Amino acid sequence: MPKKEMMVWISLRIVLGLTFLWAFFDKLFGLGFATSPDKSWLLGNSPTFGFLSNTKGIFSTLFQGLAGSALVDWLFMLGLLLIGLALVFGVALRLAGYSGTLLMVLMWLASIPPSNNPILDDHVVYALVLIGIAVIRPYRFGFGKYYYNCSLVKKYKILQ
Repeated sequence: MPKKEMMVWISLRIVLGLTFLWAFFDKLFGLGFATSPDKSWLLGNSPTFGFLSNTKGIFSTLFQGLAGSALVDWLFMLGLLLIGLALVFGVALRLAGYSGTLLMVLMWLASIPPSNNPILDDHVVYALVLIGIAVIRPYRFGFGKYYYNCSLVKKYKILQ
């Protein structure tokens, strides 16, 4: 792939990784942006309750039933953290790309139909970018060179 196009994918990878990490830290500490300080996960609040309990779409009953579940909270927060770290550091990009796509598709399904468009919202755009990252794996400007040469990663392809 030409250098200019690869730089676009690397930039998308890092910016999207920082977006995931920001969401993680905002929900963990309640930084006052999407999550108010009194709603932080560290204070015992559920990071998924607000979003899932307020769904009004086709699958709202299913997702509302998951709201506030400790297992769902842990999976969501670990997903945000690990996907964000993988994208920022350029490691496990196939795994991060596909798992991030799954997370985005689930969040999109929870909000069907989106409020501003009958089909599309930012979750769909993020999912498409994550699929591109999983396929292209733009690991330059990170630890990818070392990570992908590890014998464990070479042996177990799922870690890519």
